[in-house]
Amino acid sequence: MSSTVFLGNLPVWVTADDIKAWLTADNLVADSVKVIRNPETQESKGFAFIEAPNDEEMNSIIRRFDRAPLEDRLLRANPAQPPRPKGAVRPGGPVGHTAASSAPAPSASAPAPGGERDRNRRGGKKHRRPNGPQSAFAEELAKAL
Repeated sequence: MSSTVFLGNLPVWVTADDIKAWLTADNLVADSVKVIRNPETQESKGFAFIEAPNDEEMNSIIRRFDRAPLEDRLLRANPAQPPRPKGAVRPGGPVGHTAASSAPAPSASAPAPGGERDRNRRGGKKHRRPNGPQSAFAEELAKAL
């Protein structure tokens, strides 16, 4: 049975060969090393998984790399969690988000979500829109418009 180490907070330039060289330099053994990459850009996502042959070796790898400095960051190493089924929500994830969302897809005529936010990023004025009419006058004005 093999044990997997999650190695995170890696710079994007780190490759599996780099990690293998670091392990070899410290006389640590790994069955395999996989740097996780963005499938579209092939750029590293900043983390990797190291398959250790046993729990003892896994713990040695974790002790060596957890909080080890690399460039201007500290690496993170811990036992990897088992993979989640596709569509599963991470604990502490978005509130109200489920794998099978029942929210309707936005229609072509509806404004894109975040449109107001995008205008604000481009330097437009930030206006708050009230949730509803604030007074009888505002209510009458809203009806007239």
